[in-house]
Amino acid sequence: MVGAIIVHSLFGCFFAAMSSHSTSPPNVLLITVDDLNDWIGPLAGHPQARTPNLDRLAARGVTFTSAHCQAPLCNPSRTSFLTSLRPTTTGIYTLEGWFRDSKEFKDHLTLPELFADHGYEVAIGGKIFHIKGPLRKDLQGAFTWGSPGEMGPYPEKRLVDIKDNLRAIDWGPFPERDEQTTDYKTATWACQQLANKRQKPLFIAVGFHRPHVPCFAPQLWFDLYPLESLTMPPFLENDRDDTPPFSWYLYWRTPEPRVSWLRRTGELKNLVRSYLACVSYVDAMIGRVLDELERSGQQDNTIVVLLGDHGWHLGEKGITGKNSLWERSTHVPLIFAGPGCRAGSVCDQPVELLDIYPTLASLSHLTVTTKLEGHSLVDQLNDANSPRRWPAITSQGPGNHSVRTKDWRYIRYADGSEELYDLRNDRHEWHNLASTPELANRKAELAEWLPKEIAAPVRGSHSRLIELKDGTPYWEEKPIHPQDGPPE
Repeated sequence: MVGAIIVHSLFGCFFAAMSSHSTSPPNVLLITVDDLNDWIGPLAGHPQARTPNLDRLAARGVTFTSAHCQAPLCNPSRTSFLTSLRPTTTGIYTLEGWFRDSKEFKDHLTLPELFADHGYEVAIGGKIFHIKGPLRKDLQGAFTWGSPGEMGPYPEKRLVDIKDNLRAIDWGPFPERDEQTTDYKTATWACQQLANKRQKPLFIAVGFHRPHVPCFAPQLWFDLYPLESLTMPPFLENDRDDTPPFSWYLYWRTPEPRVSWLRRTGELKNLVRSYLACVSYVDAMIGRVLDELERSGQQDNTIVVLLGDHGWHLGEKGITGKNSLWERSTHVPLIFAGPGCRAGSVCDQPVELLDIYPTLASLSHLTVTTKLEGHSLVDQLNDANSPRRWPAITSQGPGNHSVRTKDWRYIRYADGSEELYDLRNDRHEWHNLASTPELANRKAELAEWLPKEIAAPVRGSHSRLIELKDGTPYWEEKPIHPQDGPPE
């Protein structure tokens, strides 16, 4: 099934391999975008989304139209693609926890550390790791740290009145200028790094916060999406009637508002507009970085990878935010461009974010001596129609998993309840076919891909942790009382 990749070689073989290719080692520019779903031009998730810079990046490389995260939450997703290990392997399921605390993974090389170990200069700015360090002590001096990319700035008073909620759950036009935002500062730092002359190859990771809440962007980005002509995402009333109760438990007391509240307050359209404005804003910040890469003269020798760490609901299934095992939460942008990538290609096979690690290692001719659970995408970068045998697997908590193939999505929750969607005829996942007798064999085939060994949550796991204990569902270590109904 989903096997591990272990490649063994010596450090010095990297340079020998590079000389045999008669080319200099490629630079790597890794760009992550927080909470970015498929509302971008190359994925056509929203018909009005304006992302000219992502469009031009896609034209230079390979767009994966069915890429999926391994967890629909920041910390477990980032831990997964930076280690190429699944949440069910590391036990990282929540916003807390650090894989270095595990004896088994205390020496595991993350993706940036792999490049540092092979003589690269490594620069990290903005949000890349959800939890910064500790990195391996022998490599800490090899890193240049830039702007932390924290949330903010915030207005003196909320733009949207949501009582008893996090400060971050807010949206609207703010601040006045791009230059006042933390993402602008992250882009500026990245441009400075790319402009520097270096003696060694560079691995630079740049993490942008938007469109993560608060969905703030200057007014000019809102002007791209007038309210009177805004297209809303497709909704199905009573969409949750055929989903099991456990589908609510994954999202039991998250701070993001339900659609019922957004409709009651008239804020749903405003939130959709704010999200789109933030997408166009962050596209402009990415454009600044891509412009500087081109000016540096290193574009042709730089592998660019653009990804979102997980998707985001804008009302589909009655919720906003992430945490679900449906397409809106698992589906993410993934674009590769540069050396080894066939320009203008589109791959529609399901792939996983943890495939990034082995792919970059292969493209850069680096040797890997640690366990990886991803599979290289080099064949698809050369030929987008090259077949893949693995589905995309996403986990939310230790007992809830989704298996996504090209045509199907199968979900099994911790209590054994199920969902099954025929994506050829139901791309919005509106009709749960799990109880259809004729599809029992299909479910069994897909279930074979479910994780067999499930790591317990690491010590300190709490935020958004959903578990089943002795038949009772628990949310953040408190029992769920289904009779209360889903909270708003």
